[in-house]
Amino acid sequence: MLNVEIDPGSGFCGGVIRAITCAEQTLSDIGKLYSLGDIVHNEEELARLKKQGLVTINQLSQVPEGETVLIRAHGEPPSTYEEAARRCLSVIDCSCPVVLLLQRNIREAYARLHSDGRHGQVLIFGRVGHAEVLGLLGQVDGDALVIEDVAMLESALAKGTVDLSQPIEIFSQTTKSPREYSDICDFLTARGAHLTVHDTVCAQVASRHQKLTAFAAAHDVILFVSGKQSSNGKVLSNLCRRVNTHTYLVGGVGDLDASWFRDSQSVGVCGATSTPKWLLEEVAEAVRNLII
Repeated sequence: MLNVEIDPGSGFCGGVIRAITCAEQTLSDIGKLYSLGDIVHNEEELARLKKQGLVTINQLSQVPEGETVLIRAHGEPPSTYEEAARRCLSVIDCSCPVVLLLQRNIREAYARLHSDGRHGQVLIFGRVGHAEVLGLLGQVDGDALVIEDVAMLESALAKGTVDLSQPIEIFSQTTKSPREYSDICDFLTARGAHLTVHDTVCAQVASRHQKLTAFAAAHDVILFVSGKQSSNGKVLSNLCRRVNTHTYLVGGVGDLDASWFRDSQSVGVCGATSTPKWLLEEVAEAVRNLII
């Protein structure tokens, strides 16, 4: 029989736990709740909450006046709260405290860079179009530049959209790779940028990288359980794959392939900050019951 171990550090982060707990309590009280965007980037968990009455919408105009809408952990720009107030919607704000602090810090940095006639630039290391990043951009009316990687930064420098002659303050999306963020900052520093670096990768996310590296190296096969839209899942599954080439990204039990485990003795099951513990346990149990 295969030895199957679940990574003890995997599962929902604090912000997601808070949002889902709040959603479940509200659903228990009123039976129906609208979520502005996916409350968590995991299809299996979304299906579970939908059965309880959670309705996922993409814009506030889809919510009938007087109903209740949940702001997920990713946070939202100020315009979302203004629109909700205009439409008399009840708002349950489950923005992660770490994200709220980042939003405030970006507003303050922007004010510093543009006070007394000065000019400077806010850079955000993150995924273009990600919900958290859209919320961050909204803090400064979109007047910041999002950089996904060093190649995008090089292109921005070549086009002049990043001006190294002006002060720059840089922030990271909370769920990004600390190593990649460091690479971006080192690249700018090496080119003489007047750079202020803000340590905004979530501490819970950052601490997982070293532990997950060790976990991936300790097993013959790694099953990384994550939703297709999870930014954190992409970062962490790639981290595992760099350490262990026998890393497979799965959404659930239906994605398992018995051939992955032939000639293997140990399997590690881990996941993103948006992956529920129950799903990790379900995948682990399915592997234990495989006939190979």
